[in-house]
Amino acid sequence: MTTDPRDQLVDHLGPMRAFAMSLTRNAALADDMVQDALVKAWTKIDTFERGTNMRAWLFTIVRNTYYSHHRKARREVADVDGVLAETLAQKPDHDGRLQLRDFQVAFAELPDEQREALTLVGAAGFSYEEAADTCGVAVGTIKSRVNRGRARLAELMHIEDDDVMEMTDKVTEGIVGAQQNVA
Repeated sequence: MTTDPRDQLVDHLGPMRAFAMSLTRNAALADDMVQDALVKAWTKIDTFERGTNMRAWLFTIVRNTYYSHHRKARREVADVDGVLAETLAQKPDHDGRLQLRDFQVAFAELPDEQREALTLVGAAGFSYEEAADTCGVAVGTIKSRVNRGRARLAELMHIEDDDVMEMTDKVTEGIVGAQQNVA
């Protein structure tokens, strides 16, 4: 009766752990590596040639597991407290699309003169003077249209003074923003 090579795996746990410890000098990592090696050995037992050295085969798996882990670790960045991960976080794209849709609906409700002034000053980046020249009106008129337009947008979009709007693009941000565009 031939025995299943899987039955022999347990006999080699101690030496495998000692070998892993010699490679890693870290008990937790050594235990993880031995566990990974055992899983690989168990799933690939059909590649083990009966009558050959089981310990050598297992040590090769531990060694390869160590080097794979080592290569992977060189590409990774330690982030124990999550500080780096926080800087990489991104809000879902749908939030911006929803805000953009709300903006488009509100913007369409503004009078033509206010939309024109907001587009020139906020979106196109014109100074108040340039916008006034383009529209053929006084600078004060453009300033008034921009201010009234922004106030109405804020009202329609239910934006308070201390709310933070995260717009999807600089054009929309320029139209909604309360920045003064003075040249």
